[in-house]
Amino acid sequence: MTTTLDLTQFISEAIEGKRDLFTNGSDQIWGFAETRFDEFQSAELLMGMLESEGFTIEKGVAGLETGFIASYGSGLPVIALLGEYDALADLSQEAGISTYQPAQPRGNGHGCGHNLLGIGALAAAVAVKDYLQEHPETQGTVRFYGCPAEESGYGKTYLAREGYFKDVDAALSWHPHSLNAVMHGSSNAVIHGTFTFKGISAHAAAAPHLGRSALDAVELMNIGSNYMREHMIDQARIHYAITNSGGLAPNVVQAEAEVTYLVRAPESTQVRSLFERLVKVAEGAALMTETTMDSKYEGACANLIPNSTLEKIMHQHLVAFGAPEYEEDEYNYAKAIYETLPLQNQQEAGALVGPELAPLLAERPLPNFIAPYSDERETFMGGSTDVADVSWNVPTAQCITTTMAFGTPLHAWQTVAQGKSSFAHKGMLLAAKAMAATAIESILYPEIVKEAQRELLDRLGGESYDCLVPADVQPPKRGE
Repeated sequence: MTTTLDLTQFISEAIEGKRDLFTNGSDQIWGFAETRFDEFQSAELLMGMLESEGFTIEKGVAGLETGFIASYGSGLPVIALLGEYDALADLSQEAGISTYQPAQPRGNGHGCGHNLLGIGALAAAVAVKDYLQEHPETQGTVRFYGCPAEESGYGKTYLAREGYFKDVDAALSWHPHSLNAVMHGSSNAVIHGTFTFKGISAHAAAAPHLGRSALDAVELMNIGSNYMREHMIDQARIHYAITNSGGLAPNVVQAEAEVTYLVRAPESTQVRSLFERLVKVAEGAALMTETTMDSKYEGACANLIPNSTLEKIMHQHLVAFGAPEYEEDEYNYAKAIYETLPLQNQQEAGALVGPELAPLLAERPLPNFIAPYSDERETFMGGSTDVADVSWNVPTAQCITTTMAFGTPLHAWQTVAQGKSSFAHKGMLLAAKAMAATAIESILYPEIVKEAQRELLDRLGGESYDCLVPADVQPPKRGE
């Protein structure tokens, strides 16, 4: 019988033995910095690594050109490891420094650490494969899901909608962070839509009465959405970006303008209702300006369903591996990053750990401990993740590990700067070890999976998965 100690030692040796392979892969994806649905180099790299490890690859799943599934083993249970690898626009940043310095003007950057996330999940899948290879009597299948466009577009939603998780028994993931812990809680569901207004151009001085301004329509829509905010539940969010202001000439009435929106709420029914109201605001803006409006559904994802059965096992393994040890130069770099953070970031991070730990982490901002786990109180994440759509279909657990200085906000240049650091690599490999151990234990003891599935049914309370993305909406192709 495999003991926890045996499993810990096996996985540590398996992952540490390929440390350079994994860290180099993460650094390459950091350099690619490809955004939603355009992660062609990143996907090719990941598929090549998995093929060399003996996985079979299914490409282009669910109509996703940069999505794929890599499989190893046979029989039940089937354990999914979820990998992401998309970056964010306009977050280019030089690595390894503590000052804001874009590597490329208006370039992309891994401001959410998905270069680490994808390779960390891959490393876990490889370790599970190594275990199955060394124990041929063990039945079970490990799958790595290559999931594009988590930041916007939500690749996992398409995978869930098309049934790619129907035969999966459990799913595991993780996320880069500034603490080591197992996540327990829910998240906002989200719908992403783009609104294009078309009017009539005219000379803004000589004949303004002949023009109909699409930019006016965008501005009126934004004003209308601002008034909506008073009449939403507290946890809901609406945010936007003007993606086409209609040109640079103020003496030309803008004939076309465009704005893109994210609408969030704790439940799918709530976010649907809010988005429908937003569409009406856009229609009203078009009526007021005598322009036309077209809306495009960009993507969506559901709210997250936690699973304490799997989370408790993941926490036990996270504790067994323990937090990484850090060198003095790592603490010094993390301290330099911490000092760039706004005071409010520092204060809010300190409030999460309490008055005893906060000053210690402010001085040496790399947490060298595993946070305690409790399923008595669920946390709520104001952001969104398409891991949620997986969690409606299959029991799902996630951990976070320290890959950045304490208090570092996601979607910021500081996250990008730390994405190739030695402590980021250490956090990535810790997450890989915890996921691999949880996966193997779930394979060895099928009753864990059965209990996790019972818990999921209890949490759903008779509800079933209702995908927020309409059936006629497909993921974009290259160049769209």
